Amino acid sequence: MEVVRARLAGFCMGVGLALKKLDALLDDGDQRPTYMLGPIIHNPQVLERYAACGVGLARTPLDVPVGSRVVIRAHGIPKAVEQALAERGVQVVDATCPKVKRAQLLIAEQTVVGRTLLLFGEDDHPEVRGLLSYATPDAIVFETAAELGAHPLDPDVSYFLAAQTTQDRGGFDQILEDLTTRLGSEVPALQTICDATRLRQDEAIRLAGEVSCVIVAGGKASGNTRRLAQVIETQGTPAILVENVDELSTHDLRNYERLGLTAGASTPKSIIDEIEGYLRSL
Repeated sequence: MEVVRARLAGFCMGVGLALKKLDALLDDGDQRPTYMLGPIIHNPQVLERYAACGVGLARTPLDVPVGSRVVIRAHGIPKAVEQALAERGVQVVDATCPKVKRAQLLIAEQTVVGRTLLLFGEDDHPEVRGLLSYATPDAIVFETAAELGAHPLDPDVSYFLAAQTTQDRGGFDQILEDLTTRLGSEVPALQTICDATRLRQDEAIRLAGEVSCVIVAGGKASGNTRRLAQVIETQGTPAILVENVDELSTHDLRNYERLGLTAGASTPKSIIDEIEGYLRSL
């Protein structure tokens, strides 16, 4: 089987930095218990590895014992949760992706001057929950242009547009165009989509035009991984999303002459390598 592997497949800068911070805690000789507040990244194999090293998974600040250490996930956390951790008496290590942190601060700047956030993102995603904490309570979250189009907007309110860092750039640009037409004036638009996301999606689109099918490796809970599959399918090319090589056994791939392989930003290189080896053996 001929396999074309995306050059940018695998860990992005933010994920790599977050894992380095957690690894440094595990290697510093400190015997205090170490926790992550929510999954540090959306990849089950990585989380299993840290669990085996004794890293606890806390869902709320109250789950973090006093005197222990806690790592803030790469997706960031809401301001109220951050404050609750500070009051808890624990050592906090902030592993929020710098691009997410920048998005939080940009949203805060617009909120201070009285604008209302329109956020292109997944309402139940942890990054989105954190971003919303920097906006006013009347912020609007939407996943599609159609969803925003169906939502009433007050002509007397000053809005601004932002996006979850892993959203589709093409979709964002179209939403901005539609919004400008709808409101009859330009809407401030924050450039919060990560360059790594845009580059990976652009590469996935090019890859889709060169192969018969694309395998997308990554956690099914990972928003950026799911969106890679979506942008590939919008090109008319089938995409198969798998978390590991074992999941490929349920798919008949021999009918494809040329396969593409890409991966989400939280997928370890070892998993990508293993999948590539399996595909080349077909």
